[in-house]
Amino acid sequence: MRVMEPVASTSDGDLLRAAAAGDDVAFSVFYRRHLDGVLAFLRRRVADPELAFDLAAETFAAVILAAPDWRGDGEPAAWLYGIARNKLRESLRRGRVEDAARRRLGLEPVDLDDEDLRRVEERAGAGAGDLAARLDELPEPTRRALLARVVDEREYAEIAAELACSEQVVRQRVHRGLRMLRTRMEEAR
Repeated sequence: MRVMEPVASTSDGDLLRAAAAGDDVAFSVFYRRHLDGVLAFLRRRVADPELAFDLAAETFAAVILAAPDWRGDGEPAAWLYGIARNKLRESLRRGRVEDAARRRLGLEPVDLDDEDLRRVEERAGAGAGDLAARLDELPEPTRRALLARVVDEREYAEIAAELACSEQVVRQRVHRGLRMLRTRMEEAR
């Protein structure tokens, strides 16, 4: 197994491709790069920090299992947040966090104590703060399209009608916004 020497400038796509080939170091870099953001995303949507942690754990376990299927098109961060959103939906529908991906990987559940929960809240807050600062740097039309699509999960046609532009323009703004966010967050590391 080839192990890459990931550095801050290694793209998410390169990290995922290496992780799909079995490179644990590459996956670790990808995980550390995105954990705070995923925790913040989930924590804003659930009342319990322990539930947010469990959902994040299942999300990243699912990423490990799905990495070989990632086709390399689009933004890896958008793909990751799509998995997180699906794990959240499954959990809300079933009334519990599914742990199939973690079980397939042989990972035991983690019991969190009060200090662990405090760190989850701290990391979620840090991820939310970093993301909010970077979102504020985006041009308003790009930010509005990105938030409507990624956070509010609205359809492109609906966003285009609201913003009085074509669906293609909305798609370009979302893609450009994700790329700008990734670049700016990588530069901040």
